This record gives sequence, structure tokens and C-alpha cells, in this order.
Amino acid sequence: MSNWKTLLLRIGEKGPEYGTSSDYKDHIETCFGVIRREIERSGDQVLPFLLQCAEQLPHKIPLYGTLIGLLNLENEDFVQKMVENVQANFQVALDSGNCNSIRILLRFMTSLLCSKVIQPASLIVVFETLLSSAATTVDEEKGNPSWQSQADFYVVCILSSLPWGGAELAEQVPDEIERVLVGIQAYLSIRKHSSTSGLSFFHNGESENNLAEKDFMEDLLDRIQSLASNGWKLDSVPRPHLSFEAQLVAGKFHELGPIKCMEPPSPPSDLSRAHLGKQKHDALMRYPQRIRRLNIFPANKTEDIQPIDRFVVEEYLLDVLLYLNGCRKECASYMANLPVPFRYEYLMAETLFSQILLLPQPPFKTLYYTLVIMDLCKALPGAFPAVVAGAVRALFEKISDLDMESRTRLILWFSHHLSNFQFIWPWEEWAYVLDLPKWAPKRVFVQEVLQREVRLSYWDKIKQSIESASALEELLPAKAGPAYIYSSEEGKEKTEEHQLSAELNKKVKEKQSARDMMSWIEETIYPVHGFEVTLTVVAQTLLEIGSKSFTHMVTVLERYGQVFAKLCPDNDKQVMLLSQVSTYWKNNAQMTAVAIDRMMGYRLVSNQAIVRWVFSPENVDQFHVSDQPWEILGNALNKTYNRITDLRKEISNITKNVLVAEKASANARAELEAAESKLSLVEGEPVLGENPAKMKRLRATVEKTGEAEVSVRESREAKEALLNRALSETEVLLLQLYQSFSAILKERLPEATKARSLQDLKSMSAEDESSSAMEVDSENGNPKKKSEIGEREQWCLSTLGYLTAFTRQYADEIWPHMEKLELEVFSGEDVHPLFLEAVFSALQFPSQ
Repeated sequence: MSNWKTLLLRIGEKGPEYGTSSDYKDHIETCFGVIRREIERSGDQVLPFLLQCAEQLPHKIPLYGTLIGLLNLENEDFVQKMVENVQANFQVALDSGNCNSIRILLRFMTSLLCSKVIQPASLIVVFETLLSSAATTVDEEKGNPSWQSQADFYVVCILSSLPWGGAELAEQVPDEIERVLVGIQAYLSIRKHSSTSGLSFFHNGESENNLAEKDFMEDLLDRIQSLASNGWKLDSVPRPHLSFEAQLVAGKFHELGPIKCMEPPSPPSDLSRAHLGKQKHDALMRYPQRIRRLNIFPANKTEDIQPIDRFVVEEYLLDVLLYLNGCRKECASYMANLPVPFRYEYLMAETLFSQILLLPQPPFKTLYYTLVIMDLCKALPGAFPAVVAGAVRALFEKISDLDMESRTRLILWFSHHLSNFQFIWPWEEWAYVLDLPKWAPKRVFVQEVLQREVRLSYWDKIKQSIESASALEELLPAKAGPAYIYSSEEGKEKTEEHQLSAELNKKVKEKQSARDMMSWIEETIYPVHGFEVTLTVVAQTLLEIGSKSFTHMVTVLERYGQVFAKLCPDNDKQVMLLSQVSTYWKNNAQMTAVAIDRMMGYRLVSNQAIVRWVFSPENVDQFHVSDQPWEILGNALNKTYNRITDLRKEISNITKNVLVAEKASANARAELEAAESKLSLVEGEPVLGENPAKMKRLRATVEKTGEAEVSVRESREAKEALLNRALSETEVLLLQLYQSFSAILKERLPEATKARSLQDLKSMSAEDESSSAMEVDSENGNPKKKSEIGEREQWCLSTLGYLTAFTRQYADEIWPHMEKLELEVFSGEDVHPLFLEAVFSALQFPSQ
């Protein structure tokens, strides 16, 4: 990389590019001297690279703004082009709804104002345009209140840019910035308070408190107003332009032209809950709330950081995570060296965990955050590992209130994190969970973490890692292998079924075809022993043959999957097949999940059969003590929706090909028509004006392009038919899923008059505590310790939690079928209010 690019990238950092100096003034002067000369040689390269640096290293925006301000003193044309490019990019971001670009570019423009590059009045016009669009959107007569999240986003962008230039605006255009802040207060008075109960990390069951708490925008406005009353003084935003103020005042101001905000869609003609909810969901997905604070440490850990500084550091951290997501080591390095003069390890940990647990979904996979945290522990060995451990302990203490989806992510992250640090953890601190009932959330959490660790390593290694609390071995998965019922152990009585299994095994070793094997089964086993014995023999034997490894299992399913397909053609029989898989792999939850996932992939079992099996009595009783049924259900739903997503992508690509084929066909026809128009008449007879060979070639081209167009169109029609079929099947699947949830919850939830909220449900267990305390734990035969929540209540809370999690995760596919679901599942006097609350809070829509 050329020297000038390196200087731009590394400005403000400690490194060889700038010698030993860590002074921003020295860095900016050095960089300015090089860039000024480089512009004369290759200004067309400098401009886009400088803009890219400002957009993708936004925590350095004040440095880049000051550099551009100095360049403005000597090369006004270059800076004029820069301002025009910034505005053009900003307009493109507004048109496309690119939230990150809108936010960063507005911050950049505010910083350019500080360097005397942009006219303050023109930036105020940008603010007021965004504010006017927001006010119009939430107006019930002129706008579309369902798209309030877009309006909120515009206003948040204005507020979040003020820490970078509020002082200059207050100094240069005090009346105008005051008018903007008053306008924002007026906007808050007409918008609806944003309730995010369905996206909360913790559920304490106290919905009244959720309404009383300030939402994100109300909180941010308070922070900005406090900043304004404090003279716009904050520690987290560098102000390097002050070192050059005497020079910068001589620069020429550049005007920003008018901008145009994207208008939200028109309100639906049918104002039913389904249509309004779908629009609100679309808006929330397009303009999500970026920061959701996870307060897991005591206040004294971060009390030295002012509220506005906390917000700015959160912005810095999330920006680095976003723009450096392909370079984890660089990402960790930048996160550990932000341009702030105070310690922020606790805030960094809270921000990272808030992203891991973010609902409805984090911007990146959990693996990315795992790697960044691992690199931060290595980059800050004296500080960060202890902070991360403290965060885990704090979350563990609140685990009973943690959202079920967030809890699953925490389990996956923690087990993976420990696998990178030799599985070292002071397990003796948590050994007391063995004294808790088997359904207690803390005990289940430790159990699931240990089981995930076994998947990432091996049983003996994990047993060794818990030597300091050896009693926890009780929570490890069984070490035994597959539960093959036809094993040839000495002293075990051989039955006729053993013989049949051995014969089937022999046929597999002889590599007989699936057709021959099916014929033998239909002639030899089925007529004599019936379906159940036949299925048991076939499933146990083939699973045993494929049990050596994942590859063996896949090979068996590929070669003999048709035997299962022929034997179990309907959902009833497929449910029995799934029970056989579960029985065979009862000691290995991972292989159970993998085998069922592969069977669904090969269309040997349907998603509806999996839903029926998950909600069968053998699994329902495990809903609160194991994640296994939920993992299998989640895999099935993921596979279903991934297929729909893939079909939509294929249709989109084919549609582009159709346009290309149409254009090629139209061009060929036009060329042929042009050639035919050159026919001339000689003595009343038509004579070709073109070469006959060329005419023949043109006709062949027309025929060929026409056939290609028809072929592509037919391909699209076929994919559309598959998509329509998949969507119809999805509707049936969703009905089955919610009917199953409703039915089992109706059986176990208290009467609606006794439990209308989660808090009611929790308080009911306190009443039953005296009786439940003397029950005997069926798992270890010891008297149960007193627990805050009884088993039945915990089962209800866990199942409602997973109902919320699945609804939230698949909301995109649920909303199009909402009318049908409301008609057949969500309406009726016998539907429990807690069931409805779980569904509609996940969809971010009131249940009434």
C-alpha cells in the first residue's frame, strides 16, 4: 500500500507511520503535508479513499474532518468535490434505506461543519428535512404511523450526530439548533412510546414497568439535553480542529444542496391487524434499533462515564464491529484502543454481550463475537478476561429471567469460548446447582453448557475439566454409545428379530440395492411381524451400520433412504421412525439432532412429522429440562424457511435472466425486421436486398433467442410453482405448530382468571412452595430443595419462552399467514391470554 494511504488509515494511532508521536495535531500536520502533494498527482484516487476511510473508520471522523478543513484552505475545488460526493452518497443512502451510511454520513457532515467546511445553516436544513419527514410519517392523516420506526431512525440520526458538532452549532447558529431540539421534543409528543417488551433481554413479568421506562429515543434526547446544559462538553469525542482554529476560519464554506427523504409506503387499504402488523414489522426490520443496552454490571463499574459518553463509546464499538467484521484481529485492536481518555472495559463487555443476545437477531453470527472476545482477552490479558468472567457470572445470576433465545445463544457462546481457553472455569462456584431441582434454570444452564462442551471436545476431557467440582459429572451426557437393541452380547438371548437384523446387516455388506432390500423386507419381515417390528429392525440395523461417523450415516441414508421412504410414506409412520432414531441415539443428543436433520434433508421425514414428534408426550415432559426437543424443532423450521429463501433467490436470479432473454429476443426480431424491410420489387417481383445467407442466420437467431426466452420463462414458472407449494405447506406447518403450542399450554397453564401475566404465574409457585418442597426428586431420590418456581410453573415459563423465541425468529414468514392463524388459532374464548401475549409480544404488536 502506498505511503499516503497508510498515513490516512493509521492517523491517530500509535505506530511506525507517525513515529513515536501520539499527538493528533502532529498526525494531522504530517498527513496533510503528504495528502496535499498527492492530490496534485492523483486527486481522483485520494478523494474516494479519504471518503471511504471516514465512512469505515467513523471513530476517526473528527481527524478526517480537520484534515479536510486544512485542505480546504489550499484546494477549494477538491473539497467542493468532496462535499458534493458526501451529499450524493447521503442521498443514495436515504433512497436505499441504508441505515449505517445515513447515520455515519450525517456525523461526517457535522464534523465538516466544525472544520469550517460546511455552512451551518445548510446542515440545519438537512436536520429539519429529516425532522419534517419524521413528523409527517407519524401523522395519522398525512402519513403512515405503522412506519414510525423510519421516523424514529431519522430523529435518532440527528440526535446522535450532535456530540460531534453541537458546540459549534450552538455557537454559530444558536437559535436554529434550539429550533431543531424543540422540533424533536414536539415530535416525541406525537409519536407513540415504543414498547419493546418482546425484544427485552430479561422478562421479569412486570409489564407496567416496561411502559414507565423511557424508550431509546426518549433516553437519547435526555442525554443530549444534559450535554447541551453542560455546555456541550464531553470526553469521548476528540476535537482536533481546535488546534487549527486560527487557520480554519479562513476557509471557504461550502453549501449542502437540498435532500429528499424516502417516503414510507401508503397505509394498507385494509386496516386489519394483520395488514397493519405486517407493515410495522417491515419497517422495524428495515430500520431496527441499533443499541439495546444490557446492564449487567453494578453501577459503580461505569459510574465515572457520563451518559452521553457511554452512548458515544457504544457507537464507536458497534461501528468497529460493523466495518471491520472481516478482520477480527484489527477489529479487536481498534476496540481496545478507542480515542477516549477513560477506561471502558466493562462498557465494552456489556456492548458485546448486548450484541450476542440482541433480539430479534444480532447483525452477525455468534461465532464472530466469540472470536472478537477471544482476541480482546489476548490483547488485554490483565483486564478483559476478568471482566468477561464477571459478565458471565452476572448473567448466570439472572438466568431465570433471561429470554429463552438469548439463553440458548449464551450457552452456545460460553461453551465455544471455554473451548478456546482449555475449558478452564471455576466450576466449584456453580456446584450448588446439583442441590436445585432438575428443572431449575441455573441447573439446566450448567447441564447444557457441559453437553455442548462434550460436542466440541470429548467426554473424558470435559470430565477432567470439572475435577474441582467432580459431582457435576452427573450433568454430563451419558458416555455410553448407541442403544442398539440387537447387539450380540454374551449371555443375551437371541430372538428372531436378532436374526433378521443380522440378515439385513449381511445384505448391506453385500451392497444389495435398496429395491432388492425392500422386496426382501416386504416378503420376509412385514407379513409375519407387522409394521412396528419391521420398522424397529430396519431402523435399528441401518442406524447401527451408520453409527461409526457422520460420513457413515450419510452414506447409509443416501444408499438406503428409499427403504425408509417406502416403509414410512405418511406422517404417522414418520413419527414412529423419529421415535426409533431418538431411542437408538438416546445417549447422544447431537447425533439424534444430526440424524433427524439429515433425514429431513433427504425428504425421508416431513417437517410436519417432526413437529408432531416434538410435541408427543415423550418430548413434552422434557421441555423445561433439556434443549434437545427445541434444537430439533428449530433445525426443522430453519430448513423449511431456508428452502423458501433459496427459492426466492433463484426466482429473483431467473427473473433477471428473463429480462436478458427478452432483450436478446427483441433485438434479434428487430434486426430481422430491419433486414426484411429492405426487400425491393423488380418487375413486380420481390427481390432480397440482403444476402440470403445473412437472412437465414437472422431467422435462426430469432428462433434460438425465442426458444431461450421460453425456456427461461418455463424455468421461472416451475420455481414459482415450487415456491407456492412451499408457502402452502408452510401455512399448514404454522397452523400445526401453533395449535400444538396452544393445546399443550392449555393443559398445563392455570386458569386465565388466575394467571394473566408472567408475574402471576411466578407468584403462584410461591403459594405452592410449601407442598413442592417436600416432594422427592425422581432423578436422584433426594428431597427437593426449596425453589422459587415449581416444576409446573417452570415448564409453562420455558414453553412460553420458546413460543416467543420461535415466533420472533420466523416473524417474516408468519405475518403473511396471520389472518389464517388469527381465524383458526388465536381467536376463541378458550385461548389462554398468556399464549396470545407470548405470540404478539414477539411480533411487536398488541394482542388486543
